[in-house]
Amino acid sequence: MNRPGASRGFTLIELMVALVLGSLLILGLLKVFDASRVSYKLSEGLARVQENSRFAMDYLQRDLRMAGHMGCASDQARFQGSPVRFASAFVAEEQPTEAEFDTAPEPLRFNTMLQGFEAAGTAPGATLDLAASGAWSGTPALPGYISSLTPAPAAGSDVIALRYFSAEGIAVKSFDGARIAVDTGRWNEVLSAGGIADPGLLAISDCASAAAFEATAVHKGGIDTVVQVSQSGLNRSSLANRNFTAGQATLYRAESQVYYVGFNPQASNEPTLYRARFVLAPGSGGVTLLGGAPEALVEGVENMQLIYGLDSQTDQSRPPTGYVASQAVASKVQPSNDTTPWRRVGLVQVAFLARSTERAGVPGAERSEPPRLLGVAVTPPDDGRYRAVYESTIALRNRLYGN
Repeated sequence: MNRPGASRGFTLIELMVALVLGSLLILGLLKVFDASRVSYKLSEGLARVQENSRFAMDYLQRDLRMAGHMGCASDQARFQGSPVRFASAFVAEEQPTEAEFDTAPEPLRFNTMLQGFEAAGTAPGATLDLAASGAWSGTPALPGYISSLTPAPAAGSDVIALRYFSAEGIAVKSFDGARIAVDTGRWNEVLSAGGIADPGLLAISDCASAAAFEATAVHKGGIDTVVQVSQSGLNRSSLANRNFTAGQATLYRAESQVYYVGFNPQASNEPTLYRARFVLAPGSGGVTLLGGAPEALVEGVENMQLIYGLDSQTDQSRPPTGYVASQAVASKVQPSNDTTPWRRVGLVQVAFLARSTERAGVPGAERSEPPRLLGVAVTPPDDGRYRAVYESTIALRNRLYGN
């Protein structure tokens, strides 16, 4: 029994021991919480990077596989023999030479269905510092329609231009050299799809020949839609002397695109995979960008590297074999102004360096060695973001087996 007036409570030593034990417990809980937070951030960064890379690769793969498509025969077949079996209303000559094909507006040079541009200092074996700034430079030099894009292509990242006829076309009901009649329902389902409601950049093809042109006007009425083609606007020649086999002739939407990496001003200058799609409105006489600007496809794509597989037969006068015998970067595929070697590219190796859009851990702790993209060692900034490399080899189905 306690005596009246005796002191009650804890001694100073007991309080100090309790405070030390409580502090240790709180520190332990904070340590567990911090480890859980870091683990969550890392997992979130990994998931975001994987998702973004999958989308980026899917976009590029889908369009790359269409390169060279000119209807029921590829551009390889169209350009074999003399005269070539491809015509472009965008040049004045009805049977143009290669040099004359290149007088067409740059985005409309469908004689070159695929062309790559190698960023300076990014050949296999090189080291690339992502923290370095500056304008894009490389070989071949970017043509004006690409270098003028906003945002501009990022330094150190490769660029690729693609042109092709759309995967699906519409059977031509009649063609008299100036008017092409097709089914209105199919026009709305096929050619007015894919984000282009009023297409004017078109192509007509059968199994013997093909031609790209600007629709002077499109008249929709009842069952048939009639596309007018005249020597006006961007059409420097007509199709009046071109014959296309009834039952084979098909009308396509012609696609001209550029893929590149740029810094997105709408997302705190986050590196982003962009696609620029060049379009024509019927009778407009001018090439524009779909939506008025390049399309930001996927954020977090920090760098893109490309290597091209060349057919074993490089002589343009002889049929390709369909077998890839060598690989080269863009500057080796096209060492001069001659773009014809691009027709013998049968596959493309693609590598993306993707990063998380937010910090995913402790700076410098996420990677023990620099990432490598197709032989290029990349030195990223020490910003605590998770990074990963994703690579794929894409066969160009319109370039295989001498199609």
